[in-house]
Amino acid sequence: MPAEHDMQRQRGFTLIELMVAITVMALILFAALPSIGTWLDETRVRNVADSIQNGLQTARGEAIRRNQNMSFWLVTMADPGTLSDDCTLSSTSGSWVVSINSPLINCGKAPSTTVSPMIVTGRAVGGGRQVTVSALQPDNATAANSITFDGFGRVANAGPIGIVKVSATGTRELHVEISGAGAVRLCDHAVTDANDPRKCALS
Repeated sequence: MPAEHDMQRQRGFTLIELMVAITVMALILFAALPSIGTWLDETRVRNVADSIQNGLQTARGEAIRRNQNMSFWLVTMADPGTLSDDCTLSSTSGSWVVSINSPLINCGKAPSTTVSPMIVTGRAVGGGRQVTVSALQPDNATAANSITFDGFGRVANAGPIGIVKVSATGTRELHVEISGAGAVRLCDHAVTDANDPRKCALS
């Protein structure tokens, strides 16, 4: 009998205990939601900045490999998640195309070494739609939508992209900077310590 009595006492949670546990879990989740939202926004910012940096490095690498001018273009489409032929050049989009000629209304074309615009590769902004992008010339004031690298990897066009600023509301702002020699680097606009390698040089 005592063993049977103990088993009856250990049946599980009471309704009140279960409600208290659910309430505590809900409060913890509610407290964590703002930080989760910020983390997601910062992840989107980082993904777009990384994508733009990779596109710029691809353009420069192809210019050196082929020993010919190669350009990186920021573009926008009706559907920002898909590269298509309705694209226009833009200084405020995270989507990009690497090609020899302007990809205007040709962003959906397959990569080719003979058919204009002679696209190498491209990337649609996809999940970065909530992210704000602003591409500027090295003066940090004038809008720009392209940059051309020569066979030595140096900047070859007038009015090139010098800085691409990537941000989202309530998050840090990342910059992609391109030097006159063509070097591409990602930096954090919030860093002010001159000895910190994450500090931006041009902005």
